[in-house]
Amino acid sequence: MFVCASVSSIVNAVPKKLVLGGEKGWGDVKSMEGLARVKGVGRFGYESLQLVTSTQEINDDTDLLLTFDDASVRDSIGHYEVISCNLSHSSDAVRGRGAALSRGVEKGITLKGDKNSIFGSTGLVGSFKIEFWLCPSLAENGETVFSWRSSLNSSVYSKYQMITASFSSNHLEWKFNNIFTGYEKDEVVLGGTSTTVPKKWSRHTVSFDQDTGALEYSVDGRTECIKFMTETGHENGTVCEPSLGVAAKIEICSQYSGKIDNFRIDRGVSAKSSDCYACVPGQTGNERFKVDGGYFVSKFIPVSHSAVLDSIKAEMKVPSQTDVKFYVRAGDDCYAWDDNFPEWKEVVPGEKIEGVQGLYFQIMGQLLPDGGGANSPRLSELVLSYTEQDDPLPPFMIYAEPGNGSVTVTWSNSVDDSAGGYYVYYGNRPGEYLGMVAVEGPSPVKVGNKTSVTLNGLRNGTIYYFAVSAYSKVDERICGELSKEVYARPSARLSTN
Repeated sequence: MFVCASVSSIVNAVPKKLVLGGEKGWGDVKSMEGLARVKGVGRFGYESLQLVTSTQEINDDTDLLLTFDDASVRDSIGHYEVISCNLSHSSDAVRGRGAALSRGVEKGITLKGDKNSIFGSTGLVGSFKIEFWLCPSLAENGETVFSWRSSLNSSVYSKYQMITASFSSNHLEWKFNNIFTGYEKDEVVLGGTSTTVPKKWSRHTVSFDQDTGALEYSVDGRTECIKFMTETGHENGTVCEPSLGVAAKIEICSQYSGKIDNFRIDRGVSAKSSDCYACVPGQTGNERFKVDGGYFVSKFIPVSHSAVLDSIKAEMKVPSQTDVKFYVRAGDDCYAWDDNFPEWKEVVPGEKIEGVQGLYFQIMGQLLPDGGGANSPRLSELVLSYTEQDDPLPPFMIYAEPGNGSVTVTWSNSVDDSAGGYYVYYGNRPGEYLGMVAVEGPSPVKVGNKTSVTLNGLRNGTIYYFAVSAYSKVDERICGELSKEVYARPSARLSTN
């Protein structure tokens, strides 16, 4: 008995491409550090990767972040709801793509915090940091940048509470009223010593450290004033912790003319909570982008055995003195990979790549700003061009001849010159080649470069189904499509004895 089968489709060898970014976005990125995804700035409006500024830096301690990068103002963390906003969008920013402009005519922006926020809850606050960038028009007396007013109530007393940041004699001055429980004075004032220059950006930070009791105000990273909220008023005394009463709204730029950028509140005062430029050698605090740059690493990209990476093409914008570097690696067992194995190989877009092949590809990109941290490169699309070893075509003809406890399977040679040998698949259900009983071994049986094999040890009376595939001369793991299926039923009556 035999059945003839034919191949109905032919696989053609064609160059292949993988696209990261572009229209599909950057979902294939496994991890990145120091980079942000920016929408609408790449080619055709695609999402691009660029270096982060402080506007994108978010961590578990971030309580509020207003980047002002877009015309619509919102809290990037989601803890605060914008109740009203009378600020205008400005492209003249010190951080990111935009800043906010307050004209001092109407209240700037009012926000209401949820129960998980500092100013939307009641009780002890712990360490905190409030930070923003200012570019005032005039810096006149009484102009208020930040304001929070509430009350602290108990069965014995009720106290008015207030935190404000206002200008006085061209200096920003912070006032805390009835905030620090047990402190000898109801009002604490932190006055600046540096003159705030109109139409010039400066970074203002006020922070409290619950471990030391230090309440500190700094400008551009330099300490302007520090006081210790302790029972003695000195360092090493018992700390008087801040406690907030009734949850109340906060107002930003309620009476202020000028620009503001990157307003944030953090729990904690560590360097990781915000931009700590003093911790980075060579940075002054006025860089738009951090000088150590950032990087991304793609996911493991499955291709096929012996796929060869030929080149990469990058759609990017690289301003003067900035740079983008690319590294690739490949292999067959990505589960054994770590940060350094397999070794990364630096490649240049548009140049021929040599010696990178395997079942998986991975690519890493490093974005570097100019020395002054003023400009960042942008990467909107990355195209990997590669070739695969074609799957060899299966035999055009296949036959199955039953015997006593055996079946002889015969096939024609593959018309594909890349075929290096054949696998024979068998089983006792159509399309399920899970056979285990043949003397020659479990399915599939590797038979080498020949066109016939007899499988022995099969059960008489049981029907078996067979198919054949060719494997590549280049790599035996590259196995082509299965041939059409044939069947045969061994029988004792077919004995040649």
